[in-house]
Amino acid sequence: MAELMVLEAEIREQKGSKAAARLRHPKVGKLPAIVYGHGQEPMCISLNARAFLEAIHHGQRIFEVRLPSGRQTVLVKDLQYDHFGKQAIHTDLMRVDLSERVTVSVPLELRGTAKGTQDGGIVDQLMDHLEVECAVTEIPEVIEVSIKDLGLGDMIHAKDVALPAGVVLKTNPESLICLCNLPKVKEAEEAAPAAAEGPQEPEVITERKPTEEETSAE
Repeated sequence: MAELMVLEAEIREQKGSKAAARLRHPKVGKLPAIVYGHGQEPMCISLNARAFLEAIHHGQRIFEVRLPSGRQTVLVKDLQYDHFGKQAIHTDLMRVDLSERVTVSVPLELRGTAKGTQDGGIVDQLMDHLEVECAVTEIPEVIEVSIKDLGLGDMIHAKDVALPAGVVLKTNPESLICLCNLPKVKEAEEAAPAAAEGPQEPEVITERKPTEEETSAE
């Protein structure tokens, strides 16, 4: 694999939401993070937000973090955004050894045009990631799923996805990734009575005759 990118990091002495917000301010440009794993104590650190996010957007998942105590190899396990989904607010970094295997979440990418769309179907994607186990140096950037043979009423489950060599599925094999069905509106229209049948005759409700008891009471 290519040489790892080195990230300069600083220990975070102050913790809490206010301290984290000060770090994320554009004039400071830091991203709060936590480093954990391999039986060592977790460390709260801060990174150069711009350098880290640019590397993430180019598909990098493994870094060397340089601290006063030395360098540590880490894997990005989680990157959290604000509720608008725009600003990164925190990342979780797991210590790793380049010779080990890890379990990670890898994005799914549907490829091709489902043949069921020719019959009016639409493809619904229900999952956008798969949990897999692989060597830390062989983490796929994305897992492609071909849907060109997906007909109307067909489904693709996690167990149907072809994984790269050395990659083992950890997601439930029966998990549904996508399916091709008719749109709900069209299904409802086909289920409704045909207009050719004409309007239904209204039901006639006859007037109830009074009973003998009611007649005598009058």
